Amino acid sequence: MNPSTLLGMIGGVVLLVSIIAFTSQDLGAFLNLPGLGIVLGGTLAATLMSYPLNEVLRVFRVFWLVLRNEHYFYRDDLNEIVEVSRLWFSGELAAADDRIEAIRNPFLRAGVQLVIDGTPLEDIDDFLQWRMVQLRRRENAEAQVFRSMALYAPAFGMLGTLVGLINMLLATQTDDFVTIAANLGVALITTFYGLILANLVFRPIAIKLERRTEERMILMNMVRQGVTLMRKGRSPAHIRETLRAFMAQHKDDLRAAAPLPGEDHGAAATEPEGRRDA
Repeated sequence: MNPSTLLGMIGGVVLLVSIIAFTSQDLGAFLNLPGLGIVLGGTLAATLMSYPLNEVLRVFRVFWLVLRNEHYFYRDDLNEIVEVSRLWFSGELAAADDRIEAIRNPFLRAGVQLVIDGTPLEDIDDFLQWRMVQLRRRENAEAQVFRSMALYAPAFGMLGTLVGLINMLLATQTDDFVTIAANLGVALITTFYGLILANLVFRPIAIKLERRTEERMILMNMVRQGVTLMRKGRSPAHIRETLRAFMAQHKDDLRAAAPLPGEDHGAAATEPEGRRDA
């Protein structure tokens, strides 16, 4: 479980429960199934109308990515680039091919294979950039689904409020105060649900996914830089030091600055490109 996500979820629930417990005499008054149905049902319906079904279904898988503590093994990628370049420069092509087969990162494996095959630098760079653009486009689309849901939830909360107020006004003609109170409860609680879902669920998930994409872009750029240097004929030592400097420059943009090769290897590692989903 991602610790920041876990702390945020627990903190949000504790905050809401504490406020309700200290300000309300009846906690059950904040549980209204018709109001919750209006917000969730309306949000889901609007989302299905806005996006293809496969994209909507994919958000459930993406939600688990936010919950888990994903790692990015960039130290392994750096070492693999250096090792393959060493074999390639020393003329050990068979060993280099075997080493490529052992590379776990598909983005890195494809780039290095193109270098070994003698592909022109411009074509290699175009291919790697295309892969990065496709990954960013796909993941931004996933985050956009949650951003849309964050917009729809408060809107359907207001819709529930209007429905409750209309029914409440109609009930005033009968002087049935139980019905009036029930409709007023629906009117108020739907806006409450809409705001909670938008600001404690949908929008934070969208931001988390966008942040995750930026992390992966940084690490993929490191791989692209290493492959480019290898194709230009730079020495393994030059590639290693350049990539070390690259990661040092961007470590503030990462969730956790893990040690570089040659430093403490006991810390957690991280990996680019969703690590096996390219």
